Amino acid sequence: MSEKRRWPWPAGTSGRILVIAGAAVGAAVVLYVIAVLVAGPGIARGTSVRGVEIGGMSNEEAVAALDDAFATSESATILVHSARKEFPVKPAEAGLSLNAEATVEQAAARTLNPVALLTNFFTKRTLEPVVDIDQDSLDAQVDAIATVMDRPAVEPTVEMKGLQPVRVAGQAGRAIDPAAASAALVEAFAAGDTEVTINPSSTEPKVSDDALAQAQAQARQAVSAPVTVQAQTVTARLTKRAIARALGFTEQDGQLTPVLDGAVLHRALATQLAPIEVPGRDATFVIRDGAPVIVPSKVGSGVSDAELSGAVAGVIDLNPPDRTVTVSVGVREPALTTEQAQSLGVTSRLSTFTQNFPYAAYRKQNIGQAARRVNGAIVMPGETFSMNDTIKERTEANGYTVGFVIGQGGIFAQELGGGVSTATTATWTAAFYAGMEPEQVIAHSIYISRYKPGLEATVAWGIFDMKFKNPYSDAVYIQASATSTSITVSFWGTPVYSEIKAEFGPRRDIKPFKTIYDQSTTCLGQGGMEGFTIDVDRVFFKDGVEVKRQTITTKYKPSPEVICGKEKKPKPGTSFKPSPSASASPSPSATGRRPAATKSPSATPGAGDGAPSVTR
Repeated sequence: MSEKRRWPWPAGTSGRILVIAGAAVGAAVVLYVIAVLVAGPGIARGTSVRGVEIGGMSNEEAVAALDDAFATSESATILVHSARKEFPVKPAEAGLSLNAEATVEQAAARTLNPVALLTNFFTKRTLEPVVDIDQDSLDAQVDAIATVMDRPAVEPTVEMKGLQPVRVAGQAGRAIDPAAASAALVEAFAAGDTEVTINPSSTEPKVSDDALAQAQAQARQAVSAPVTVQAQTVTARLTKRAIARALGFTEQDGQLTPVLDGAVLHRALATQLAPIEVPGRDATFVIRDGAPVIVPSKVGSGVSDAELSGAVAGVIDLNPPDRTVTVSVGVREPALTTEQAQSLGVTSRLSTFTQNFPYAAYRKQNIGQAARRVNGAIVMPGETFSMNDTIKERTEANGYTVGFVIGQGGIFAQELGGGVSTATTATWTAAFYAGMEPEQVIAHSIYISRYKPGLEATVAWGIFDMKFKNPYSDAVYIQASATSTSITVSFWGTPVYSEIKAEFGPRRDIKPFKTIYDQSTTCLGQGGMEGFTIDVDRVFFKDGVEVKRQTITTKYKPSPEVICGKEKKPKPGTSFKPSPSASASPSPSATGRRPAATKSPSATPGAGDGAPSVTR
């Protein structure tokens, strides 16, 4: 039988091991007791929320501390950057607030687990704030940003230039993602950020090149021959040019569908139809002794615009002799009856604004033409007013002439319709003080000194518009008139607010302008203007008490100074001084050229007729 061998422990060793083990256990117990005592009865030490230390506090103390700390954040401003625009957002108004109770509940309850106690003792823990969201308020804030930022894609189309159908290129639009924008605002508030960027994405037109080519072919066929219109005893001839003026296209599911304007067709036949028609009249308003008065409607008889356009549309794809239609003669109801006008609530003046401008023949014609088209417009409740739709395309046929516009890089050029931005500015400013809701309002890219900074607007046919919506439950009537040096626009309706004011902030982020020397024969000298950013608050009052405030932020680019001619470099040791004649305000000569302007920081575009100042 084999003998078992044992390790020969030295005498007394087992006792020492027991002593060491006991000491280790004792030390652990001491550390555990210390950890328990240090941890205390409240939230674990080292716990914080966005820099606010709540470790060691009771839940109630932590909630109070967080409420105090976040009160300032909820009333502070988050500056939203989007496509070179800025939108100040107050978290409380956007429906964002801290849920302090839910935030504190994330902290682990007090534990006696030794591992957890020691971990908490040596580490710090940061809790994410729990944010309460009023979804309706947040959606409203995002919608307000989208209203300014979103720009629908412009569909390519076909327009008639005389009898020739011409393709008009489309343009990509942009749109912010509402869900992503909401998440960005919530995240910025939770993180305590004062700025956030929300980038819009591009939206492409739906109409393809094939669809455009098909529409162009349809347009050629539509104006290939006249259309004969038979109405009672009258046989009228609708000319090719009349058809061309009435022809347009609308996008439907990526296709361009031809449409005819019945009113345009009817006007073209008015003389021929006169023997069988009795003219009617829509109700409208005139202002007498400072109050709106209804001009009654009148029922007429004749050919319906809708029936005429529908009948002609049915034969424009045919060839003679099949381009003949028969239409009936009946009652022509006014589009707005006297009774309807009486129910619109047009009773008092909501606002009025006069924009002055230096006299120039093109300004008088173009601004006057725009004023005549704006005058008498009625915007129904919830309806959107479009400046482009109202004043029409700036063509000679529509009564416009060539004038100065802001071209690329802030340099002035000449185009049809120069000056209508003055009418646009007057209309938008009056709409601003009337409380209209902006849908698309684009300021000039550079500041023009005669306008109120941040409270002006411009338009460009086929590129951007000036649109606002009537937010009231009653209609508004727009009155507009122009002189040789001013345009006045007034809004009439039912007052909702006792007063609406504009508060202008200081100019900030000043950008200096550059000087450009132009030796071309088409040079148009101009003074330079600094770029800057400005905030304008629209403040609404009821019975003298502020009830609402909206902030509009506008950024202006610097406008270069343009000097016609070569740059004059001073000789060594000398400084260049312009001659007195060179420092005069530039003005057009008989050839359209301008004398060289001198560098003058105080010169501002639009200060006089010699400094062109308008866009299309």
